[in-house]
Formats: sequence, C-alpha cells, structure tokens
Amino acid sequence: MKITFLGHSGVLIEHDSYCLVIDPFITGNPVAKVAWEDLKADYILVTHGHGDHLGDTIEIAKKNKATVIANFELATYLDWQGVKTHGMHIGGSFTFDFGTVKLTPAFHGTGLVVEHGKKKEIIYLGMPAGLLLTLGDKTIYHAGDTGLFSDMKLIGRNKPVDLAFLPIGDNFTMGPEDALLAAEWVQAKQVVPIHFNTFPLLQQDPHHFAKSLEQKGIQGTVLDVGGQMIL
Repeated sequence: MKITFLGHSGVLIEHDSYCLVIDPFITGNPVAKVAWEDLKADYILVTHGHGDHLGDTIEIAKKNKATVIANFELATYLDWQGVKTHGMHIGGSFTFDFGTVKLTPAFHGTGLVVEHGKKKEIIYLGMPAGLLLTLGDKTIYHAGDTGLFSDMKLIGRNKPVDLAFLPIGDNFTMGPEDALLAAEWVQAKQVVPIHFNTFPLLQQDPHHFAKSLEQKGIQGTVLDVGGQMIL
C-alpha cells in the first residue's frame, strides 16, 4: 500500500482500490501542499472534532461521496451536515470492505469552536480516539492527538503494529520523549512522527526523534509534507 503524508496529522492511504484519508486538515494549514478539491477519498477517518483534524472532511466527503468514520457524536454531527457516516466508539471495531477499524483511547480534548456574530460556542463532538487499522496483512496505528497513557501497552498486544503515526509536537500532545516511550509500549516496528512544525508552538526536530527511535531498535521514518512511503 502507498502512504502519503498530508501534513499535520493528515494521512492518505491507498490500499487495493481504496483511498482512505485520515484527519484532512488542508484549508488553513500553512504547510499543506495539496488542495482539498484534489483529494480522492472512499473513506475519511477522523480522530476527533478539533478543527485541525476535522478540517475539510465535509467538503471532501460530499465531493467524493465518501463515508466518514468517527466517534458516534462526531458522526451524528456530520450526518446533520449531509455527510454519509459510520459512527463507532472507543474499544469498538468494525470490518469494512477495505479492512477493519478499531477506535482506541486518546487522552485529549474535543469540540468545534463556532462563531455566529457575537455569539461564540464550543460544540461537543465526542471523545477523541486513536485508530487501529488492519489492512490486508498490515496493522497501522494512528494515535490522533493524545498524551502518553499506560494502556498503550495493550494496543500492540494482540496484533504487532507494523506502522505507528505518533504526535511529537508537545504542548497539545505528547512531545518527543513521551512519543518515544509510546513507540516502545505500542511495540511498533516503524514510526512516522506527526503533529509537529505546523505552527510555532509545535516546533520539533523529527530527525532527532527518528534517531532516538533507531537507538531503541525501532525504525523511524520522517516524511516531508507530500512525502510517500510503501508499506
């Protein structure tokens, strides 16, 4: 399968004849190199309801007639926006035509900030989640936005994780040191850092992180925005 890093936490996975897009934050993303109109998607997976992850989900889904997979509350909100959805929740799994998706815990916030003139509100959009994908004979873990938590030790217990996408930006999520420990706990064979260098608060050195992974016997792969890899 071919994997493309879209920037921030966005990932495009092309598996068999399917295009899966995770957290498509394109509009307003200063490092994005693709227009949302050019993204093809059969399914869109959204880890949580913050704007830098929900991103252009509605527009991409409507243009491609794609199904959005997300937690129940977020899926319900998107359904109200005219988007085809499949709601799930933490600990649950479902086998789709492309493979299996399981929602894992993620320790973070959620909610969409909405302004209507002088009125401002935050719409609650369910619990944040990570994604555990089984695609053919490969297992991929996308942690979403999360801090370090000890139950990560259970994620790779039943199925070895071939590839993990872990946030390293700090401030809002794990920083590099905690992400390094997360990689060990998940027992990932290969790790790609995400959620870094999009904004000044998230400045990190992904190559130093990758070297630290290698010292632990874990393959670290840094993808530039638009960069691709074969798994």
